[in-house]
Amino acid sequence: MRRFAEIHAIAADRKGGPAALDALLQKPLPAAELQKIPDDRWLSAMARCIFEAGFNWKVIEAKWPGFEEAFDGFDVARVGFYHDDDLDRLLRDTRIVRNGAKIESVIANARFLTDVAAEHGSAGSFFGAWPSSDFVGLLDLLKRKGSRLGGLTGQRFLRRMGVSSFNLSTDVVARLVAEGVVPGPPSSKSDMAAVQAAFNSWAAESGRSLTEISRVLAMSVGP
Repeated sequence: MRRFAEIHAIAADRKGGPAALDALLQKPLPAAELQKIPDDRWLSAMARCIFEAGFNWKVIEAKWPGFEEAFDGFDVARVGFYHDDDLDRLLRDTRIVRNGAKIESVIANARFLTDVAAEHGSAGSFFGAWPSSDFVGLLDLLKRKGSRLGGLTGQRFLRRMGVSSFNLSTDVVARLVAEGVVPGPPSSKSDMAAVQAAFNSWAAESGRSLTEISRVLAMSVGP
């Protein structure tokens, strides 16, 4: 496995130099900023990533104001108490994409966030306090306790909210394979543990966030 500095140099060569590369890197929000994000924005981001999965993102983007209205601004307490009549209403609502399974997942995730807030004070407090050195643990929790938040959907949700995160895109996986971290797309707990260990090593070396490291890995391979 190469040192991060070497991978950064590969990406920089592809992007016009170190300064040009670093200008392209997204940085995560500080924990204190994550903790200020209201619970409804966490639910909104979960819902958006779920509806974007396997669908045309531009359609979802165009319809998103309608989603916000139809789901009562993603008020966690209100959505968590939706019942069959609300589901029927949403299935008839032309402002949104009327996918029953995904609508039900929004309701389930509102209840998940209600439980999180009851234990930690708010969703932001929970996500903001989670250590990036155990990012795979957070992904596992989202998969087990959330609804339709496994795999890339959960990763994209956390990235969208500003959590320090890696996204196992095709390009990132290609770099991980090239570095001998995993033999192919991570598909087991041992694979994910190896990915986390590699990111932790690169973070310790560089002082960079998982988000920045992930983007550098991607740009060392793809556009």
